[in-house]
Amino acid sequence: MLDMKAKKALSSRAFSDIPVVIFCGGRGSRLKEETEVIPKPLVPISERPILWHIMKIYYAQGFRRFILLLGYKGEKIKDYFCNYMLYTSDFTLSPHAHSAKAVYHQRPAEDWHITFVETGLNTQTGGRLRQIESYIKTPFFMLTYGDGVGNVDLKKLISTHRAKKRLVTMTGVFPPSRFGEVLIEKGEVIGFNEKPARTDVLVNSGFYAVDRKIFQSLRDDDSLNFEKEVLPSLAERGQLGVYPHDGYWQCMDTIRDMEVLQSEWEGGTAPWKVWA
Repeated sequence: MLDMKAKKALSSRAFSDIPVVIFCGGRGSRLKEETEVIPKPLVPISERPILWHIMKIYYAQGFRRFILLLGYKGEKIKDYFCNYMLYTSDFTLSPHAHSAKAVYHQRPAEDWHITFVETGLNTQTGGRLRQIESYIKTPFFMLTYGDGVGNVDLKKLISTHRAKKRLVTMTGVFPPSRFGEVLIEKGEVIGFNEKPARTDVLVNSGFYAVDRKIFQSLRDDDSLNFEKEVLPSLAERGQLGVYPHDGYWQCMDTIRDMEVLQSEWEGGTAPWKVWA
């Protein structure tokens, strides 16, 4: 049981000061058809970039502060958010010879605070994370990637992180099988299950809660890989916890993944849409 102080710390209001750090610097080579022009986090699901969808997942659950770790085509991400009001609002433009005045007829719904950090074109994830120590003032922060969505209960993730007292708590999900499943009854085929979820293994979904002390475990090296070096080292030391999530999760690694997400959004069945 959490005491009253802990419950208060987990309120949505308290989340507003907890930074959400998002890896946005990769090249997205398996989405090359899209990422030749824009970075992977700006690949759209319908009219908005997947990065917008990810930030809305956090925003809907009380988070307001975001730190974007930029690399490949990071200027495109800066441009999107610097012109966010233009992209999301109706406005009237009054051009003049020496100036132009824009009158906005509504404001964006999101009141978010975004820090953009240039972390290097070829820097690995651990190296990118190491560079933002000075921006983290809270005891822990949230961490994720700019290419995956899910209906993760972030309050439960934080509760698990605080209860287990590990440096990092990752969200584990049951992945869909690569192959369809043939349904057989009494020796006869009765149907198919296109992508049954495996229940024998958890995979890392990339939704983390991270203790600020993690920076003591990050060596000063741009080649440091968070997933392949830092997490295995933490596991060996007993400092990696897991929060099992049995709901929806989908990453966007390929064109096929992009099409799946697009179809779910346009069909009105997007489970990651946890906002009104």
